[in-house]
Amino acid sequence: MLGFFVVLQFIGLAIASSSDLSDKCYDILLPSILPSTANRTVPWGKPTIHYPNGTTCCSSLNEVRTQLNTIDAQLLQLLSTRAQYVREATRFKSTLPDVNDPSRNKQVIQEAVDAAPSVHLPQIIAEEVYEGIINSSVTFEECIFNAYDPKSAAGTSQKSLKSFKLD
Repeated sequence: MLGFFVVLQFIGLAIASSSDLSDKCYDILLPSILPSTANRTVPWGKPTIHYPNGTTCCSSLNEVRTQLNTIDAQLLQLLSTRAQYVREATRFKSTLPDVNDPSRNKQVIQEAVDAAPSVHLPQIIAEEVYEGIINSSVTFEECIFNAYDPKSAAGTSQKSLKSFKLD
């Protein structure tokens, strides 16, 4: 769970804090804010990402998108590693109902929500992302469980399932 948070710390970002209404957008219950009808000169506002060397991000939308693409690639790698462990967890479950453990799922999601403020991640993002991760992991794990054929050679899974290797 904390892998995502570690990535943010690893890339050395410090998020500037402020005391404006946008700070409320980091809580699990989003504030009721009227939609803006402003036509703003771009870029508007002050940079909120400060690098360890004292510079800030970003001078263009392309620079933002480049950074997001880098982070997205890191997230995919972390999700791949997580899926490998989800697959391993399946081996320790003896029945299909054991695959989906709602109390464990709720615990993982809540831990992410609770940890989000410590890395200045909006709790709503932590909650919704982890709900998606957990729900898709259950679906994946059910597939692994159902695809296992105990009659196949040496108790291995069917040929259609890939074996993952940790990097």
